[in-house]
Amino acid sequence: MIFTIDVGNSNIVLGGYKEESLLFVARISTSTKRTADEYAVSIKEILDIRGYSNQDIEGVIISSVVPHITTILYEAIKLFTGIAPIVVGPGMKTGINIKIDDPAQLGSDLLVDSVAAAALYEKPCIVVDMGTATTISAVTENNEMIGGAIIPGVKISIDALAEKTAQLPHIALIPPKKAIGTNTISCMQSGLIYGNAGMIDGIVERIEEELGKKCTVVATGGLAKEICNVCRHEIIYDEYLMLKGLYILYKKNSKASK
Repeated sequence: MIFTIDVGNSNIVLGGYKEESLLFVARISTSTKRTADEYAVSIKEILDIRGYSNQDIEGVIISSVVPHITTILYEAIKLFTGIAPIVVGPGMKTGINIKIDDPAQLGSDLLVDSVAAAALYEKPCIVVDMGTATTISAVTENNEMIGGAIIPGVKISIDALAEKTAQLPHIALIPPKKAIGTNTISCMQSGLIYGNAGMIDGIVERIEEELGKKCTVVATGGLAKEICNVCRHEIIYDEYLMLKGLYILYKKNSKASK
């Protein structure tokens, strides 16, 4: 089994692949306060629940947007499995030509998303990843990642409204029946759902105008499904795009695949 680990600002997503099949997906909260031992115990418990052990793991790959946790997880994996994980970063074989001002600045999440979309979907393509931040990446038909956009995520917006105003509450992200809200909660839901949908539609239109052609639009991330359902563009929702990208990168970079 190939163990794929996607470290985000809010959650760490774990996936187990065996011969192109995703066997399981699990999530644990991201915490810089946990030690390598504590992460090793959490990973062991997740595998135990699903009927696997460290002996089933043949290789590990990590993508992380939290540098401090990258080091801790690397140590945890070595402690638990004896395997040195592959860490997504500069110098990897990706199949993607990074055409931004400074390729070293590209977040590993944007790289993994781009690798997966380029391998699995018709190009040119636009990838929308809705996590703590909403990121949008553009990949050309020549497998060039040419840039994109970064926007405050939906949860950040919800938290900011509740924390920075006196009368607006925390709300569940449920699509309202119509854009014109008639009470505080439905107005907030309209703004968050339809506002983010309109933003995505608008940026997609602008990227397509700059490229001069229509693009395949792929969305991923925990908050993407509800919002993309009300976008006016056709958007493919791929819940496990990041894990798929990590598995593709593992195959490209593992010694066994050489």
